[in-house]
Amino acid sequence: MSSRMHGAGGGTAWVPPAGKPPLSSRMLRATWRGLPKRRFEAGWEPGLVVPGGDGSALVTDHYFPRAEGGFPTLLVRSPYGRGLPWSPLYGLLLAEQGFHVALQSCRGTGGSGGTFDLWRNEAADGRATVDWLRGQPWFNGTLGTIGPSYLGYVQWALALDPPPELKAMVVQVGLHDPHALFHTDGAVHLENALAVGVGMAYQHRGTAPFLRAALRLQRRLGDIVTARPLRGAYTSALGELPWLDAALAHPDPEDPYWYGASPAEPAQRLDVPTALITGWHDGLADQTFAQYDRLRRAGCDTALLVGPWTHTSALRQGWPTVFAESLAWLRAHLCADRSGLRPTPARVHIGGQDAWRDLADWPPPASPTTWHPAPDQRLTPQALTGSAPLASFRYDPADPTPSVGGPLLSRTAGPQDNSGLEARDDVLTFTGPPLTEPVDILGPVVARLSISTDTGYTDVFTRLCDVNPQGRSVNVCDGIGRARTTGHTPAHVTVPMSSTAHRFAAGHRIRWQISAGAHPRYARHPGTGHSPLDATTFTPVHVTLHADSALTLPSGTT
Repeated sequence: MSSRMHGAGGGTAWVPPAGKPPLSSRMLRATWRGLPKRRFEAGWEPGLVVPGGDGSALVTDHYFPRAEGGFPTLLVRSPYGRGLPWSPLYGLLLAEQGFHVALQSCRGTGGSGGTFDLWRNEAADGRATVDWLRGQPWFNGTLGTIGPSYLGYVQWALALDPPPELKAMVVQVGLHDPHALFHTDGAVHLENALAVGVGMAYQHRGTAPFLRAALRLQRRLGDIVTARPLRGAYTSALGELPWLDAALAHPDPEDPYWYGASPAEPAQRLDVPTALITGWHDGLADQTFAQYDRLRRAGCDTALLVGPWTHTSALRQGWPTVFAESLAWLRAHLCADRSGLRPTPARVHIGGQDAWRDLADWPPPASPTTWHPAPDQRLTPQALTGSAPLASFRYDPADPTPSVGGPLLSRTAGPQDNSGLEARDDVLTFTGPPLTEPVDILGPVVARLSISTDTGYTDVFTRLCDVNPQGRSVNVCDGIGRARTTGHTPAHVTVPMSSTAHRFAAGHRIRWQISAGAHPRYARHPGTGHSPLDATTFTPVHVTLHADSALTLPSGTT
């Protein structure tokens, strides 16, 4: 039955179709607890065809509240399909709260026409979809966007030239810089790249194909991440993915390949109210912090929520909090109902304390403290004089230092016990004395490393850990950098270690962990100047840490 009929005035009046949201979505919806009370019954109009920027047919499902009157519209564009979990998370739940929702499959995915090409088509297709919305009788001229991960990227792409109807954005664990998704200072984000590959290539095909591909990748992961050369090794599990090959093959952010990829610069003049949500162990957290900083400096109305989540747990265990925050923002800016907004721009979860803290800004004012490595694996506030060699280790790319937890897109993310990792010969640790009172760390953490090697090449992975009285060492935040050394002269490498909000309790100790990699989170450094994608010969590296190294923490005693 058609959802439209001609009115007496010759225009088009909308008659809501009788369809209910998919049974699978309604069943999953029934299992969720802690969500706001439903306001309306939700309807469903599947399979609408929207012309994309190049004329490709973009398949779109329309969810709506079964009620009289006008309602704002939310645009959700996804390369991961329109079924589970997107249908209940965004279509059903938001329609129940009083929004029209256009849930659309990106070009080349989920039945939409054309070819998917990472980041390149989203601005044009977003604008074309808004043009289509303007012609729909249920569109009242008020538009918002919402979504996580790549569903956040498509929002930034639309905001490059925001349509006048766009009144609010909610970017959850979102992406804005595709280059930074795959590379940091020459290090390849291997585990994240594989997670992106399986998600982009298979999730839009349905639950069963996606699960089969994910299991196939898991079974073959060891062979893939240790292949020589690494380039193209994933095809045994995922098949040919030209867009992934291209992204991995261009490590330099200044390469013309990446021109136009990041919509970060327009954020410096964006005036669309934007809520940003991430987790401390989300692989895209740094991108969220960067966008928050840009929006605040631009004077844009923005809010930040950072929870104790990974990229995926924010939409699972954290979903009641994430959804409530998102809904409050949308109601405030699309429905003129500000009753649900919190009073401060930033709210962060404090690790080690399991408490939330409202802040006037992020990062808050702090008094940086500097810790220094010392003999006997000590970490001390007193700097040593000179730059003498302090400790060394041998990194063997044939037996790479493994990754343990941290900010990732995959299921291995999060805080983990690092004790086994720190027992390895290729990992240095420097540990402070037991704290006599709690110490809060809120803000960006930075390592300045003085490094020499015998080959001239190494990665440097550096991590902040919290050691409890029983000796359990748990990762707080970390980062990676690349060192190029000459002879015995140390190179000075500054490594941003992301940001954190963490309380080191009384009796706990602060630990600085240093190694030459974290595999397979990052592709193993070959020990030479060759690309980690193409290297077939590996060379062990002797890495020496010098005394003029330092760890800077934005801390204060409570």
